[in-house]
Amino acid sequence: MNKKVIIDSQRIVYDDFFQIEEAFVRRTRFDGTLSEPMRILNFERGNGAAALVYNTETERVILINQFRYPTYANGQGPGWIVEVIAGMLNHGEDPQEAIRREIMEEAGYQVDQLTPITTFYPSPGGSSECLFLYYAEVDNRRKKTDGGGLADEHEDIEIVEYSLPEAWQALAAGQIVDAKTIIALMWLREKLNETS
Repeated sequence: MNKKVIIDSQRIVYDDFFQIEEAFVRRTRFDGTLSEPMRILNFERGNGAAALVYNTETERVILINQFRYPTYANGQGPGWIVEVIAGMLNHGEDPQEAIRREIMEEAGYQVDQLTPITTFYPSPGGSSECLFLYYAEVDNRRKKTDGGGLADEHEDIEIVEYSLPEAWQALAAGQIVDAKTIIALMWLREKLNETS
């Protein structure tokens, strides 16, 4: 079936650090007919890159812990989230360049080789953000700075290191609640099971 999308109108209704776009859209239904115009809001925050970093020398997964206000406002937790290193792409920036920059800023490691895990939409019902997820191996010689984030971006980041058994336990106990981190840790566990 040839599917169509017709955008009758679109405009930015909020423009700050993020944007919200309002669009009136008609699209082909699964029965082949064209829908009535629907009002859709699109949260435009840009694309992001993230990486699960593993220190081959210490055999520990390097994650970060930071305050995430939206999770605090939701009321389901204290607001501090343990997650993989991540950040937004600057305009025109390659995802691999972006995540190398973020790994240096947040954890202090220089990374050359990145292995793609997957690319996905974290919340496709409301946001256009696409996330590029990678795996990176480091060792102690690659540690160049203390990390911790950028002060001018008000980042206050704690580096958290888990042995593999500790990472699997945190995952099983529901202590890891960030989707990209869950995906990355499950990928790593599967990768290690395939090679053992």
